[in-house]
Amino acid sequence: MLRWFLLGLFLLGLFGGVAGIATVANWWQAPGPGVAAKTLVIAKGGTQSIAAQLARAGIIDHPLWFALAAKATEESKSFKAGEYAFPKGLSPAAVADLLGRGDVVIHRLIIPEGLTTVEALSIVATAPALTGEMVKSPGEGRLLPSTYFYVYGDRRQSLIERMTREMARTLGGLWAGRASGLPLKSPDEAIILASIIEKETALPSERRLIAQVFYNRLRKGMKLQSDPTVIYALTEGHGPLGRSLTHDDVARFSPYNTYAVAGLPPGPIANPGRATIEAVLHPEPTEALYFVANGDGGHRFALTLREQDQNIAKWRAKQRMAPP
Repeated sequence: MLRWFLLGLFLLGLFGGVAGIATVANWWQAPGPGVAAKTLVIAKGGTQSIAAQLARAGIIDHPLWFALAAKATEESKSFKAGEYAFPKGLSPAAVADLLGRGDVVIHRLIIPEGLTTVEALSIVATAPALTGEMVKSPGEGRLLPSTYFYVYGDRRQSLIERMTREMARTLGGLWAGRASGLPLKSPDEAIILASIIEKETALPSERRLIAQVFYNRLRKGMKLQSDPTVIYALTEGHGPLGRSLTHDDVARFSPYNTYAVAGLPPGPIANPGRATIEAVLHPEPTEALYFVANGDGGHRFALTLREQDQNIAKWRAKQRMAPP
């Protein structure tokens, strides 16, 4: 009641009595002039400044009426700067309510599983509505792939730090609940192996099996012989190789080339997702020592080298039969 009484006092003197009050009251609740939905960044400022921004964008007309009415109804006391999505034809009253609630646009940024840090940071660098430069890279395997939400004006470096904290928190919790007897010395080694598995398969059903295959090979002193580690050695994480691996690639020495060196590489080759980290820490029992692509997006597993060679022959035959 007090709001409407104050509104009446303002408008009575300004618009000449009851007719003027009725005119402005109707305008306040009536659809606005916006003919299409519009997103607008409202800068910090007083009510008149905000009203002027809205009028220039075609969201309201009569900015003076809007400023006075917003003050009379006390809506202006809670106006917040930020990025807003205004539906078409929104009434001045609804515009004021939106600004008062601070119902700003929420942006979504998706970091897929298996990207290198260079690839992930390139997404952050080009994401709309973020500000500032990225002053520090967290290193490979330190970002948790996920969907992140932010608002206009959030800092890029702050978002990266949030991703880093989420990875540390996730890894810490999963490591604490890991299966016993794993041949891993630290959470860092879990991330290294998870990053390899993330690149080896896109099938959730295979992750635990592949983890156990790698554990079997590590325990026997066999090299992991993982193609993604060779690709990382060649590209240094700057993007896809863009071609098939050659014999020269596999023979090229690098501490990341698991055909050339035994054990785990010195660091991760990508940023693994939570599900893959969990698979590494809870492998599925198998005695298999080998796996190879089956040509359908999955893999065939083998206990012996002879069986592996047969599976490789099947894969090559299927490749030859595939249409160009």
